[in-house]
Amino acid sequence: MKRIAIFASGNGSNAENLIAQLGEKEGCSFPIIVCDNLKAGVWERAKKLGVRCVHFSRTELAEGGAVCELLKKEGIDLIVLAGFLGKISGPLLEQFGGHIVNIHPALLPRFGGKGMYGHHVHEAVLAHNERFSGITIHFVDAEYDHGATICQVTCPVYPEIDTPDTLANRIHRLEHIYFPIVVRDLVQRME
Repeated sequence: MKRIAIFASGNGSNAENLIAQLGEKEGCSFPIIVCDNLKAGVWERAKKLGVRCVHFSRTELAEGGAVCELLKKEGIDLIVLAGFLGKISGPLLEQFGGHIVNIHPALLPRFGGKGMYGHHVHEAVLAHNERFSGITIHFVDAEYDHGATICQVTCPVYPEIDTPDTLANRIHRLEHIYFPIVVRDLVQRME
């Protein structure tokens, strides 16, 4: 059984979907969600799912000591960033490098980097009249949205009728389908 920590900053729908899709039958357990936003919707979802959710400030995450100690105590094998906006660096990368995965709502390397999240990404895709968008699931390194790509999935963009919200809905459906598949495959390769 591989123990997975989810890091989230927002609503938590990807976290909830991962937990629902990847239970013990898939060889996964989710003992903890780490959140850097006390007002995030993920807190309520974690409570509903019976998963412990803990807060660390961005400063605490950058320093890494306390969060690394907690993850070590929990026996975490893999960290999954599911709507997490903070930058992973220092001790977290040293301790879990190669075992941290992120999902990004665009086809990296386009529309990635600091400040490119949520509606900002979809607005930029539409402003550039892109014909396709999608998701990128990648390993995390010291730069935002930069690590080795694991998987990309595309969807069409309809510039004449799409809004950031309609595009976001299409992207979110891709996330909910493909993120659990990729995480499951990573867990199976870890065994």
